[in-house]
Amino acid sequence: MMMNVAFCLHHQPKGCIPSENIVKKVVKVTPPGPRKKLQLAVTEPGLTNGLFSPDYILDNYLKTLTQRAKYHLGFPDNICYDHHAALAPLLQFHLNNCGDPFMESPVDFHSKDFEVAVLDWFAKLWEIEKDDYWGYVTHGGTEGNLHGILVGRELLPSGILYASKDSHYSVFKAARLYRINMEMINTSINGEMDCSDLRAKLLHNKDKPAIININIGTTFKGAVDDIDVILQTLQDCGYSHDKFYIHCDAALSGLIVPFIKNVISFKKPIGSVTISGHKFLGCPIPCGVQITRKSHIVYLSRKVEYIASMDATISGSRNGLTPILLWYNLSSKGQIGLQQDVKRCLNNARYLKDLLQQAKISVMLNELSNIVVLERPHDHQFTRHWQLSCVRNIAHVIVMPRITRDILDDFFIDLVQQRKIWYQDGSIKPPCVADDIGAQNCACAIHNGQYLFV
Repeated sequence: MMMNVAFCLHHQPKGCIPSENIVKKVVKVTPPGPRKKLQLAVTEPGLTNGLFSPDYILDNYLKTLTQRAKYHLGFPDNICYDHHAALAPLLQFHLNNCGDPFMESPVDFHSKDFEVAVLDWFAKLWEIEKDDYWGYVTHGGTEGNLHGILVGRELLPSGILYASKDSHYSVFKAARLYRINMEMINTSINGEMDCSDLRAKLLHNKDKPAIININIGTTFKGAVDDIDVILQTLQDCGYSHDKFYIHCDAALSGLIVPFIKNVISFKKPIGSVTISGHKFLGCPIPCGVQITRKSHIVYLSRKVEYIASMDATISGSRNGLTPILLWYNLSSKGQIGLQQDVKRCLNNARYLKDLLQQAKISVMLNELSNIVVLERPHDHQFTRHWQLSCVRNIAHVIVMPRITRDILDDFFIDLVQQRKIWYQDGSIKPPCVADDIGAQNCACAIHNGQYLFV
């Protein structure tokens, strides 16, 4: 268990960069350590004593999760979900949304009416008419990407899949599963697709249709690919609308970007959009939403007599609880509540970036992103304690609605104190991250901490 040194910080007025005298007082605390792997087995009823009963094990597991929730900074899920008491009675029923959500089910134990309400909400957000779209609630962003790319492959069987190297790994999984030829596109330092590289590869493969994965918030840097520039690039390279298909992976930022900038719209020639429901919105069960054009789905949909329905989904049987959870959360928050969440998260992300910048710690923050990218902490125990995700020389903090400034203060002060220990004798130096986030964002000894944020 590591010792944390927590400080009370003077919260600065909005827009101010914290000064060097931000520290007010020091209080030593001992936070709970990372969750340890449980040594579990399935035992017969009556063969365990009270200390190893299922109820005792679950009670302790719940306490551990509750304690560790504050330290969950590096992964994109909103675990601040307060509706469990109201929705818990649903667990007594088996709800299966098998088949097409728009077709009447022959059984009563489903939630397709809730599912369609959720789909209608997203269709309106992404500007496609009710009669023009088709979609379903998936098991997560990966299934949404698999479905969107499959629609593209069915429409353009000889198409080549284009995706940036910063795309989610499920996009590359789809290429392998569907045996699609693929071109990996370079990215700029902030993670956006390099459209000059895209142009070169489109021209090289001009005799083949293009299936393009566009990222609305990359996994690690939160970069948003420029849809309009990509569409212009396709046009410049001679690709007519019937020669390309665009899928938008908006797993995290699909509920952030629409409240800042009108990026995602089916008024543009895009084919599908997917989001993860358990990320920014929040849901205790992994889930997602996939929306495509109704005219496209005829290429996938098949009649299944056994379930008395058409089916164009990936999974067939689908969790009937998640549409209700999404519907309840959307109804509770509304667009105004979501907009407030977005504003608070982006402000808090900028707040953390300013703290790190003032402390001469390498950091980058994209304009439309709640992901703060920073130098990778030297100690694995530190990254494990704060549950950070790391790639090469960088780590990131994803500022979700549950992350308060008090939590960010604790993280920042702990990082500053630990860096003094790691680098105090000069034998180890902070990593150079110029290749990861740009020399202008690198505070290593070589680059002198000269900051210019993208």
